Amino acid sequence: MTTDRPVRRTDRTPDDTNLDPARRTHVIVCGLGGLGLRIVEQLHHRGEPVVVVDDAREHGRGVRLLATWGVPLIEADPALPGSLDEAGLEGARAVVCVMGGAQGELRNLHVALHVRERHPDVRVVTSLGNAAIGRAVADDPGPGAVLDVAALVTPALVEACLRSPVHALDVAGTRFVAAATTARAPATLRALYGDLAPLAVSGTAEGTTHLCPSRDQRVDDGDRVTVLGTDDELAEAGVATTVAAPRRRARTRRGGGYDPEATHGRAGTLQRTVAAAVALGRESDRGLRWALAALVGLLVVSTVVISLGYRYPDGHGLGPVDALYFTVESVATVGFGDYSFAEQAVWLRLWAVFLMLAGIVTTAIPIAYFTDMLISRRLASTAGRRAASASVGHVVIIGLGAVGVSVAEALRSRGRDVVVVESDPANRHLPRARALGIPVVFGDATTATPLRDARVGQAAAVAVTTSDDMANIETGLAVRDLLGEGREDVPVVLRLFDRELARTVARRFGFGSVRSIVELAAPWFVGAALGLDVLGTFPVHGQAFLLGRLRVERGSALDGLAMRDLSLRTRVVGLRRAPRPDDGAVHPTAPLEHPPRRDTRFAAGDEAFLVGPDEELLEVLARSRAAPVGSTRDTSGPGAR
Repeated sequence: MTTDRPVRRTDRTPDDTNLDPARRTHVIVCGLGGLGLRIVEQLHHRGEPVVVVDDAREHGRGVRLLATWGVPLIEADPALPGSLDEAGLEGARAVVCVMGGAQGELRNLHVALHVRERHPDVRVVTSLGNAAIGRAVADDPGPGAVLDVAALVTPALVEACLRSPVHALDVAGTRFVAAATTARAPATLRALYGDLAPLAVSGTAEGTTHLCPSRDQRVDDGDRVTVLGTDDELAEAGVATTVAAPRRRARTRRGGGYDPEATHGRAGTLQRTVAAAVALGRESDRGLRWALAALVGLLVVSTVVISLGYRYPDGHGLGPVDALYFTVESVATVGFGDYSFAEQAVWLRLWAVFLMLAGIVTTAIPIAYFTDMLISRRLASTAGRRAASASVGHVVIIGLGAVGVSVAEALRSRGRDVVVVESDPANRHLPRARALGIPVVFGDATTATPLRDARVGQAAAVAVTTSDDMANIETGLAVRDLLGEGREDVPVVLRLFDRELARTVARRFGFGSVRSIVELAAPWFVGAALGLDVLGTFPVHGQAFLLGRLRVERGSALDGLAMRDLSLRTRVVGLRRAPRPDDGAVHPTAPLEHPPRRDTRFAAGDEAFLVGPDEELLEVLARSRAAPVGSTRDTSGPGAR
């Protein structure tokens, strides 16, 4: 009996048998979670044909949005045979695998390998967090990319924790820095910062933000300005590019904390008992399980032997319950005297000797294992609190998932002290944290006790990085309550998945550093799917910016275009000119022109490095490619879609 859901084909789903070769350029997105939906949105709004494959049972909002956009949806598991064929795999430009859930990475791997095996020329972009598997998949010579979402979003979270006003960018081996500063006088950007590329200006008076403004735009004293340049250029303009280590004074004042049990109640006795038993089984050593199995086996065998062989003088024997009672009494060597082997047959007395000796062994071993497990848990629990008890000016990370451990490692590499709060003593990332010497405090971070144990009141920053958006919001509020009047001094960084939720929470609850995983990671997948080279993402005044590299193709919309005619919201950081003879390829040692003049024209083979808002830059990067034969898309203007 099959339980597979039927596949629904919409009218706009590509048909492999009738598809014109010039139109075989669509992208298949497998997974309609938050990340998948954002990828589809960016592709669709740029005019790229997209087909989504997902069983869609838990994505009602995404299904409605796809219908609004007119994007085809194949309602099927992408890993099932035939699902990708329904989506037009034969004519696909790329397949993006971003399925989530407990088995998400396994399904992503399954689909990626399946596509690579059937169509080695199709670009495959897959989300994989396992480094070893990711390297193995990436070693395949076929086109595509393997992306680790945790690694992609870590820099933005780290910079938010450190309130870093700078973001370093590697442009063809040259270090550039996007640095935030404050305008020191009313003047134009050109007068204040010379040839530095302005990325954003936020006015203190009108409260508006201008992205990639003109150098001739005037700013007022105190306006926030983010500019881009090399270290020497920034130093010459008087813009600081170093971050002072945060220092916090030890305080004795404690916040009131937050008790979720006051509103959510407690689990029942049965549920807590079952949960404790499951946790105990998960944490127990294999030797303990074997020892318990041996003890139970001995009790069962002895109960059967005694019930069959034990006889009173009148000839009747023991029932099963009495035989079990006598067996336990013998194994425990308590000897109450109500039963005795003295008058039994020789073989049964010899069995009694074996039973008592075996009972000593089979009870001593489980007790030893239990003692070791309880002591180890106690030591692990107290060691984290003890190690964190003297911490001041550290960063507290709540949640030791893939993102949390990546942020912890990045902070440690910068020389910052870190304390982790984690609810699961069996977390698989604990060895990585302990290898770095990071104290781990166990407990529910929505309550005050583990937060106090981690010394949140003396911390320089708090990052909430669990995989549950609701838990992160609840924990952020608990941290804010505990900080009390000191909340303005301590950045509380929330990792949220949903982009709209992140913006709403930041606006309504007053959190200054809410980072959306979707908004930070999606441009990488979009760029990789289209064969574009996205080198980095970073936030600028609340807007996601990208650093991208493009190679101008002959006949593309950028071939012959002057830089002054490029999108107004895009900055060309540097340019490497291609040799004009022969194949026009850029030599890796070609000099980097920085900054290129505004009247410079792009030419086929040139390699340009650009910075700009994510959607704007993806559009410019796409325009660097020659239009396919038969294409009807308009790529003539900066705002072409």
